[in-house]
Amino acid sequence: ITFRSHLDGSKHYFTPKKVIDIQHNLGSDIMMILDDLVALPATQERIKASIERTTRWAEESIDYFREKQKEGVGVDQNIFAIIQGGTDKAFREKSAKELCALDYDGFAIGGLSVGEANQDMYDTVEWTTQFMPEEKPRYLMGVGTPEDLVENVSRGVDMFDCVMPTRNARNGTLFTSFGKVNIKKAEYTTDEGPIDPECGCMVCQTYSRAYLRHLFRAREITYFRLGTIHNLYYYLNLMKEMREAILAGEFEDFKKTFYEKRRK
Repeated sequence: ITFRSHLDGSKHYFTPKKVIDIQHNLGSDIMMILDDLVALPATQERIKASIERTTRWAEESIDYFREKQKEGVGVDQNIFAIIQGGTDKAFREKSAKELCALDYDGFAIGGLSVGEANQDMYDTVEWTTQFMPEEKPRYLMGVGTPEDLVENVSRGVDMFDCVMPTRNARNGTLFTSFGKVNIKKAEYTTDEGPIDPECGCMVCQTYSRAYLRHLFRAREITYFRLGTIHNLYYYLNLMKEMREAILAGEFEDFKKTFYEKRRK
């Protein structure tokens, strides 16, 4: 892949091996290989080319990664392959089966949350996870809202990444057990309650909605720090609660309660 720097316009060239070398140098806990992401909607020909290219790169990447480990490089690092295929079931199955046959430490589902309807994403995840090994981590890339996390965990996903907790905090949106709070609203001007009465984070234990609204409107840097701390705590705690519910055999009850709180 050749691309130009957004800083100075200089050209850069990435290969599967170079991407791994960079992540070796970064000390990544989990490396992600080079893959061919397809924007949706896409033609069948484009999706087919994407998964074929992704599989070729995955084969080259894992061979190189394991060779370097034999040389003592990256022995404590992990590497994940990225399943592609758009929302096409046949292509998703083909990509999953080809990649999961390789010696990767975990597998990601890529190419979703790129403009398709939520239900299409959920259906694609549910279809794809059945072809992924249960004993290795399943990672859904670039997702998502709290509702997305709950829906996709129920479909077999273990891990997520998303800018939403930090980006939304910067824009004044805070996540709670009963839905989103837009801290910019005038109704919070004199509200001395916490962001979320059920939250155990230091922000909810210490500061009021009124104070956070004041900080946000003043563009005080302290707000951005506190809002980010709260949102990250909320997301991490949501995953913790789901993990505990699964281990206790109570996930369906957890999911029901999760949505009931949002309807109040």
